[in-house]
This record gives sequence, C-alpha cells and structure tokens, in this order.
Amino acid sequence: MKHGHNNNFKWVWRFLKGSKTAFCVGILSTMMVTLTGMLAPQIIRLALDNVIMSQSTEGLNRAYVGLLQALGGVEYLKANLWVLALVLLGIAVVAFAAQYLFRVSNTWGAETLTKNMRDSLFDRIARLPFSWHMRNHTGDIIQRCTSDVETLKNFIAEQMTGIVRIVVMVVMSLGFMFAMHWQMACIALASIPVILCYSLVFHRKIHRAFAACDEKEGEVSSMVQENLTGVRVVRAFGREAYEKERFEKNNAAYTGLWTRLAGIMSRFWASMDVITGLEIMAVVVCGAVYAVRGGLSVGQYIACVSYNGMLIWPVRMLGRLLSEMSKAGVSLGRIVYIMESEPEKDPSDAIEPDMMGDVRFEHVNFAYENCPELLHDVDFEVKAGTTVGIMGGTGSGKSTLMLLLDKLYDLEDPNSRITIGGVDVRRIKTDYLRSNIGIVLQEPYLFSRTLADNIAIKHEGITLERIREAAKAAALDDTITSFEAGYDTFVGERGVTLSGGQKQRTAIARALLGNTPILIFDDSLSAVDTETDAKIRASLESRFGTATVFLISHRVATLRKADLIVVLQDGRVAEKGTHDDLVKQGGLYASIYRAQTEGVDEL
Repeated sequence: MKHGHNNNFKWVWRFLKGSKTAFCVGILSTMMVTLTGMLAPQIIRLALDNVIMSQSTEGLNRAYVGLLQALGGVEYLKANLWVLALVLLGIAVVAFAAQYLFRVSNTWGAETLTKNMRDSLFDRIARLPFSWHMRNHTGDIIQRCTSDVETLKNFIAEQMTGIVRIVVMVVMSLGFMFAMHWQMACIALASIPVILCYSLVFHRKIHRAFAACDEKEGEVSSMVQENLTGVRVVRAFGREAYEKERFEKNNAAYTGLWTRLAGIMSRFWASMDVITGLEIMAVVVCGAVYAVRGGLSVGQYIACVSYNGMLIWPVRMLGRLLSEMSKAGVSLGRIVYIMESEPEKDPSDAIEPDMMGDVRFEHVNFAYENCPELLHDVDFEVKAGTTVGIMGGTGSGKSTLMLLLDKLYDLEDPNSRITIGGVDVRRIKTDYLRSNIGIVLQEPYLFSRTLADNIAIKHEGITLERIREAAKAAALDDTITSFEAGYDTFVGERGVTLSGGQKQRTAIARALLGNTPILIFDDSLSAVDTETDAKIRASLESRFGTATVFLISHRVATLRKADLIVVLQDGRVAEKGTHDDLVKQGGLYASIYRAQTEGVDEL
C-alpha cells in the first residue's frame, strides 16, 4: 500500500498531539544554545584584535564598540582580561541552561509522541477485522509497533528538532564570515551544494536498503513469535533442528541486508569525511595565506576557522538528516499502513434487536480472500432455545459458519443472509451482537493471568461464587480446587501450563459465565474424555434451556441429543434432521455413527 507524503504528514501531526509544546520549547532552547555558541568566537576576536593587539575600533560594528564600552573600554579590558573571561563564562552558563532545558523538553515530547503512537496503534489493531489479522503476521505487527515506532520517534526527536538549529548555524556562520571576509565565506560555502547533491543521491539507495531490512526484520520476528508460542509442538515433533536451520537461514539473509546497508552508509560517510576534510583544509590554508598577506587579522582568522567548524557540523547533519529520513519514511509508511487499514464499522442504521429469536442461514455463499468458494448455498433454520449440532469433515465450512454468525468475517454475497429474529446480522451493532454470543473457538486462547481472571475476562468485579458456578458447569471446578493456588493459579502464556482439555474447559466456563442467548462450541470438547464430555453436555441441558446452542463436533455422542443436526460436506448441506432420522436415512451421518459405535472405519 502506497501513501502520499502529505497523508503521512497528517498522521505525524496527529501523533504529535500533546507533545507539540514540548518540542517548540526544545526548538527555542536549541536556538539559544546556537546563538550563545556564535557569540564566543566574536568575544575571542575582540579580545585578540582590539584589546590585546590594540587594533583600532574604527570600522568595527557599532554593536561591538558598544559592548567594549559597556565592559569598561579597551584600556580597562587590557588591564583586566578576567572581565572578558567572565563574559565567556556567562555565555557558557546560559548555553548550559538552554541545553538542559532542551534535553528535558525534547525527552518529554519524544516519550509523549511514543505513547500517542503506541496507544493509537493498539486501538486501531484492536478494531481491525479478523480477516486483516489473518493476512498479517503477528511478529510483523509487533515489529511495526516497536521498532518502527522507535525509529520514527528518534527521527522526530533528534533530527527534526535539530533542523532549526542547523539552519540558524549555517545562516549565522556564513553571515559572520561574510561580514568579516567575503572570500573566506565563499570558500566555506563552496562545499555545501556538493554535499547536499551527494546526500540526495544516497538518500534513494539508503531508503530502498532500509525498507528491505525492515521487512525482513518483520519476517524474523514472526518466526521467533511462532516458535516461542508453538514450542511444545516443535519439541513434540522433534523439529528443533529444522526450525533452527530455517531461522538461521532467514537470520543470515537479514544480517546480509544490514551488512549491505552498512556498506552503503560507510561509503556515504567516508565520502562526506573526504569532502568536509578538504573544505576544512581549504579554509585553514587560504585563511593562513590571507592572514600572512595582511588581508585577515589574527582574530578574524581564528573566528573564521571557528565558524567554519560550526558550519561543517550542520552541513554534515543535513546529510545525516537525509539518510535518517529514509529510515523514518519506511517506518512511517509501515505505521500508516496499520492506521489506514479499515476498521470494523457498523452501518449508520445498525440496531440492537432482541437476540432470543430464531437463527437462520439463508443461501449462504462465502469464500476467503483469494481462495475458491468454501460455502455453497448453505440454508437451514435453528429455532430459538434449541440445540443444533454441526458435523462435517475438515474444510467443510463448519467453523466458517460460526465466524460469519459472529461477524468475525463479513458476508459479502448480497444474496446470502444470516438472520437472528429476522434481522440480518449485518444490520446488528457488532459490539452488541458479540456481547450476546458466547463462543468457544477450536483453539481456545488463554491470557497470562490467573484462572479466575481468564474465566471472568469479560466481567469486572464478578464474584468468585459466580465464577465457580460457571467452572462447575464446565466440569472444571474439581480440577481447579486441586491446584495449590486454586482459582488464583497463574496460567502461562497461551495457557501453556494447562492440558488441552483444561484449556478447553476454561474457555467453556468463560463462555458460560456470560449467560448469553446464543452459545457456540466450535469443536471445543475434542480434548476432553467421553465422561467429561457427557457431564458438560448434561450441564448445558439443565443450565441453558432458553439459549440457542451450536455444537460443532466430530463425535456423534456429543451431537446425538441435539434438536437438529446439520451435516456439511464440501461446503454444502448434505443432510439435516434429528439423530434418529439421520441414522434411518443411512447416509453420511449414519456411516459416521456406525464407525464410532462399532469401531469400523467406514469414513
């Protein structure tokens, strides 16, 4: 995705909210540091030429003459050089105070900017559709929110705030030099166009190289994230060597890209050193020649060399600014990609209807992005307060139907509808819809918190009694109370410290706690034993007589008491009816039933 520079600047301006004042104070402070630095060579020049060497003040700028008189006059200063030393000390104190104020205000602005960027990114990512997260690797998203944010912050805080200082130093240095000796000023000025043109040429190369490095860093971060979260799978299948080789290959490519960038940067800075070194040599040599021939006083010569040194630093900084701008431009583009990704939005006429109505899938057709159609004309109705079982092979679209019901994916076919109480889910407010649907996904996700916190994730301030009630319904209470810390047991990342069945039952308890009118169990009993499965189903029957329950499972035992069983095959409704009806029909469901009850593999 490409973004215009003006559009990117708009986002930078938004991120600067709350930190603009701090950066303005920092800019004013750095200007004061620059101005005080410019005064010191002039004081030294006056001390050498007009005080120590007693040159006439005739032709001297009236401001300098007034300064000498204010300090007691030339004769007084010649006898009391400590006065000029005291002036220089005063200038140094002012510069120190201004530099301190610059550091404090600039740091405050930089950290506020970083906070704004991270808050904005987190808020936007949380509201982006499920499909967006499926297209973008988690590691790459994390890298955009950390490394790219840091790169942009450093550029704005360190380079952008220095632009004013650079401009002031260039203008004032050249101004003082032209006022003293225009030939010396022209010699100093000659290298600036060369350095700027040279920097612009390297700007494009650095931009492309850094973009490649940033993208590859996202890939490496994604690989690390996947391996850390899936460490048990990697070890269970003995894939350590394979994953190590895969990581080292990508890491070597990443290192190679940075080595290439380092080569470009080294050539750039080495060339800059040569150009600026030649410029300094030219000023020193030519200045010495002018001084020997009498066209330049000793004080003017020292001042010109000092101002040239001040001039070279900002000119070199302009080159650095261009190279850093390349990096910041890449990082800003990656951040803006997230900020301009379209979040979930409800239509203007979205409503909050009664969620206790019948659920109907009407001629549902659906395909994932850049994939062939998965669901084909799926049509069935679930009466309110009943239980429907959904069975089908892998890839038949069982989970996809539930994701569409919960609006985790948008139903784009205009001829397809999913309704609750006759209202199309596309017209229901998303937050309201999801707050009324309790869903346990195929792969339950637990946070690095206590078991009680995980169960009550949606309910702040809920009592432990209610949490235990939900855990009992999920046949989990006995397991939790057997732990030393009970409900305060800390769950590792993604629930890694729990077994598969314990994670599933925790997720079920979390869904049951909400007492939602619609419940979805997406193959969420696959990791529990048959006895526990039966306990949970019995609890569901007694606890949720008014809720509409969707049970997705490969087990006939889990579905046989459902009011309606829908069998999907290749994305189509192959059969639907009660358990007894489907067994009598002798179709796919009956074949699965015989295989599971008789132990005969007829699938």
